[in-house]
Amino acid sequence: MAGTFSQIYIQIVFAVQNRAALISPDWEEQLFKYITGIVQNKGQKMLAIGGIEDHMHLLVGLKSSHRLDYFLRELKAGSSGWTRREQIPEFSWQPGYGAFTVSPGNLEIASRYIRNQREHHQSKDFKAEYLEMLRSGRIDFDEQYLW
Repeated sequence: MAGTFSQIYIQIVFAVQNRAALISPDWEEQLFKYITGIVQNKGQKMLAIGGIEDHMHLLVGLKSSHRLDYFLRELKAGSSGWTRREQIPEFSWQPGYGAFTVSPGNLEIASRYIRNQREHHQSKDFKAEYLEMLRSGRIDFDEQYLW
């Protein structure tokens, strides 16, 4: 084949350092816009973004031109830098992340889930949510290294 054509849809989850509730609803939209800008400036597609005070969810269409680990390192560094400059000087993201593939047929379901994080977390905390995602994604993990 003469060209490379790919589009991989990934739901990405990452938390504030120590899962501290630092992201205020007063400025979370600004953070969402900043993160969306980073994604777009990297030539990738932001399909949905959401979160609550202690963590974020993104649904991103990644092209083969980016390695996921490099992409996340740059995204987290850029967004934590913005948050430290504009909102909370001591802010940082927790190391690591979860990444879950999403089939094209499930993009709307995943997008809706991500955009409605505040509602979702009225009945389920982050720890329970993340464990459920890991298990349903059949990802091997040792719980002592999650938190």
